[in-house]
Amino acid sequence: MSAALLRRGLELLEPPGQGKAPPGARRGQDGPRAVGAARRRKRAPEPGRNKATVKGRVVKSAIEEYHKKKPVNHLRENLQYMLKGRLVADKAITEKVLAQNRGRKSKDQPPEKAEKKKPEGTVFTEEDFRKFEREYFGIP
Repeated sequence: MSAALLRRGLELLEPPGQGKAPPGARRGQDGPRAVGAARRRKRAPEPGRNKATVKGRVVKSAIEEYHKKKPVNHLRENLQYMLKGRLVADKAITEKVLAQNRGRKSKDQPPEKAEKKKPEGTVFTEEDFRKFEREYFGIP
């Protein structure tokens, strides 16, 4: 793995509050020769226990590890959470939200509902028509 890839990986793992240091201020480098010197310099061994020994190591139980990684079913808690809040928003508010989330293209718009026309009935009855015929046409 190259040093550049390693540096990028470490930058991803940095806490978000820390930013990158300016390129000249990093590691107190004075020039191109300092880079080679830093590579040649070996790190001092850290004080602590020797990891090559087995002394003090705790044996992990495979069953305990299995139970730790066993998937947990959260269905019951999720259902209780979903059923707990029964707040229903106004129809006008939900329509506004849905309209904002829709795209502007015509294919994204819902089809407009045509209002159903009520069949137009007549105001006159059959008796009125017969009476009109008699008066207008003179049919007895």
